[in-house]
Amino acid sequence: MPLGEASGLKMGQATRDAFGEALRDLGQKFPDGVTVDGDVGNSTRTEVFAKAFPDRAFNVGIAESNLVSVAGGLAAAGKTPVAASFACFLLCNAYDQIRMSVAFPGLNVKLVGSHAGISIGEDGPSQMGIEDVALATTLPGVVVIVPADAPSTRKATEAMLEHQGPVYLRLGRVKVPVVYTDGCPFEIGKANQVRDGRDATIIANGLMVSCALDAAARLDAAARLEADGVNVRVLDMHTVKPLDDAAIAAAARDTGAIVVAEEHLAAGGLGQAVAAVVARTHPVPMRFVNIGDTYAESGDSEGLLEKYGLTSSAVQKAVREAVAQRQR
Repeated sequence: MPLGEASGLKMGQATRDAFGEALRDLGQKFPDGVTVDGDVGNSTRTEVFAKAFPDRAFNVGIAESNLVSVAGGLAAAGKTPVAASFACFLLCNAYDQIRMSVAFPGLNVKLVGSHAGISIGEDGPSQMGIEDVALATTLPGVVVIVPADAPSTRKATEAMLEHQGPVYLRLGRVKVPVVYTDGCPFEIGKANQVRDGRDATIIANGLMVSCALDAAARLDAAARLEADGVNVRVLDMHTVKPLDDAAIAAAARDTGAIVVAEEHLAAGGLGQAVAAVVARTHPVPMRFVNIGDTYAESGDSEGLLEKYGLTSSAVQKAVREAVAQRQR
């Protein structure tokens, strides 16, 4: 089932497209903002900013380590550099430079990883950033943001530029459903409750937020038709670091079961971060929907999401399992 279908969400832009437009539109508000790109501006969409502000856009070529070092130097000189590339190239290739030239000195660099997750499709596993959130969250002082749709990406881009300090913003290639049809409240470190519920909570980010809403809608329909459905709360945990501990603890206390859904490896992502909070505050049954411990392969995005279990059906099954464990 296509993303958003069960919950009636309409398809919108890819988050990378919304980012490019937002960056251009914010160019006047943040006159010290510059872009540093690794010769993929047409993919990361920094080219939109570059066309509007050509003297504030720098292309260092296919050299991510140099890209990050240049961004660090620009930040040290008082600029607000937005350093963009594919998520896997930026975080994996240039991790040491991010660690030593951005995170350790706490410089005001905005790292933007596009084409994250397996949903990039045919480009294959060498291009898929599936460990990027884990790598970014290990860096002290680095904020990590994974927006769900175009409206939240625009707000996230502005919040990223307003924040003083290093930020990693994770973006996707494919179009995603519009979750926020009537504006999007956005505060770094504060989750958005996009659906209320009493029996379980799905905590998700990125494209898995619309997937979670689909699962919740199907579970709610089952409650009406078969009397065995589950009424589900959905939290958009757009900020993985700092995490909204209060929203997680409240969800555990109020609903008694939690499922975490993310387009990332099981290790080091949102699921493990949420589990640590639940264990510390209010232990409840939990289930996790993610890529697991594997690389994916080349294929169309919808087929890959289906094969690796990033679907509303998988989320729905996980919710039922967590609720059943609680009831035993």
